[in-house]
Amino acid sequence: MPNGEKPIVKCSVSNCSYWGTQNICKADLIMIDIDNHAAAHFKEEFAGESFDSQHQDYAKTSAATCCHTFKPKQK
Repeated sequence: MPNGEKPIVKCSVSNCSYWGTQNICKADLIMIDIDNHAAAHFKEEFAGESFDSQHQDYAKTSAATCCHTFKPKQK
């Protein structure tokens, strides 16, 4: 992306804290992993902080991935 611009990330999970207008994610950082690691905990500090995840994986399809950035909205 030119000039350090952030990509636009659209999401359909409306109960996430980072849900924004027009389905646009407001998180500073998106962490995506393969489903085999879906239950892993990466010492996450969601959206503004770093993730402690150094491994690399290969996903054959988008259906084989999951997003660790999700954080439920507070009621």
